[in-house]
Formats: sequence, structure tokens, C-alpha cells
Amino acid sequence: MEAYETEEQQVEALKKWWKENGRSVIAGIVIGLGAVGAWQAWSSYRNSVNEQAANAFAEITVAVDNGNTASAIKQTEALMETYGSTSYAAFAALVRARLAVEANDSVTAQSRLEWALDHAPDSGFEQIARIRLARVLFAKGDLDSAAALANKGSKSFAGEYAALRGDIASARGDKKAARAAYQEALNEGVGDSALVQMKLDDAAPPEKS
Repeated sequence: MEAYETEEQQVEALKKWWKENGRSVIAGIVIGLGAVGAWQAWSSYRNSVNEQAANAFAEITVAVDNGNTASAIKQTEALMETYGSTSYAAFAALVRARLAVEANDSVTAQSRLEWALDHAPDSGFEQIARIRLARVLFAKGDLDSAAALANKGSKSFAGEYAALRGDIASARGDKKAARAAYQEALNEGVGDSALVQMKLDDAAPPEKS
């Protein structure tokens, strides 16, 4: 009887516990299932948005390739506004900035590159946006702002940033600093090495007679 009484006591204790806590347990299960459902719904929505943004960006590349600049500009602005949370919006901002540079619209180029920098999806993209923004600022004659960005470059883009620092130093008339920066750019494997080498040669001190 002792074992039976013990089991009965356990059953009564379980009933009592369920009576006191059953509702909260059920609520927790419902909330948990709701959270899972909400997460699945959010994931589905996010995938749908990314797919739509990808299709929109594909249309932009077609417009650019076909030389339809007006349409490309309109589409890049629309993509940035509608799908600003996606990485495609950041890429669209780069395209918009390039189109602005080609149209000699430095104001728009700067604003779109600043937007791209603020919405960079990863560090590599951030470096590309930063150096392009620095180039635009350099072209505008804002050497101080361009230099500030050029000094934030990462190792993976060291050659490009060094070349930019060389251009800034050259524009300031500091040929010694320009030569050092151009040489660094060559050592770091800058993309257009032939152009940088030409700039380095131009910055060389005159030979003594």
C-alpha cells in the first residue's frame, strides 16, 4: 500500500501543479509556435524582397548595357527607395554614382556614394565605395576630405589607396610624398600599374646636369 499511496500522492501533486501552471505552459507553447511561424513568415518575406530586388537590379544592368541612361537612373533611384534594406540597393547606388560621374554631376555622385557607404553590405563593398567617394571628392578639389578617406583604406585595397594619396600629394605640390605613395601603390599591386608608373616618373626629381 505504501508504494500505491506514494504514486497516488505523485498523481495528486501533478494534478495540483497542472492546475496552477497548466495555462502558462500552454501559453508558452502557443507563443513558441507563434514565434516559429513568425520567423518562417519573415524569412519568406525577406527572400521574396531579395528576389524582387535582384530582378530590379538585373533590369538596371540591361538598361546600362543598352545605353538607356535615363531609364537606368530612374530604376536605380527606385530600387534604392523601395529595397533600401537589401544589398542590391547599395550596388544600385554605385551604378547611380558612376552614371552621375559620367554626366559630370559630382553632387549626385557624392551623395549616392555616401549612401552606398552607409549601406555597405560587407567590408569589401565598403572599401570600394569609400575609394570611389574619395576620388569624387578629389575631382571636386576637396583634397582634405579625400585624404581623410584615403587614410582609412584596408590592406586588401592598399595599392588603390596609396595611388590616391599620391594624386593628392601631387595636387598639393608635394612631389616627394607623391613619389613615395606611387611607389607604395606599385609595391602593393595597384590595378592600373602602367598609369601609376607614369605618374611616378612624372614626379621624379629632375636629373642633375
